[in-house]
Amino acid sequence: MNYVHLGNDVSLFEKDIVGVFDIEKTSIKKSINEFLKKQQKNGKIYYCSLEMPKSFILSQNKTFISNVSTLTLIKRLVNT
Repeated sequence: MNYVHLGNDVSLFEKDIVGVFDIEKTSIKKSINEFLKKQQKNGKIYYCSLEMPKSFILSQNKTFISNVSTLTLIKRLVNT
């Protein structure tokens, strides 16, 4: 099984990643903001870094907020 590094000391199995999204481009949508707020309220958000977030990664059970760009994460997924 292959891991994908999300930032700092956080990695996920490639098979557990449902989607990778640019936080700046998607968070302008009301539905995405509501989803992220609901995830936060339910304790299902994990911050990979305290730096400025660039992406969020959906897994089966959690949403990861990362300072790694979407493009970099996708390259890591393709190269695993």
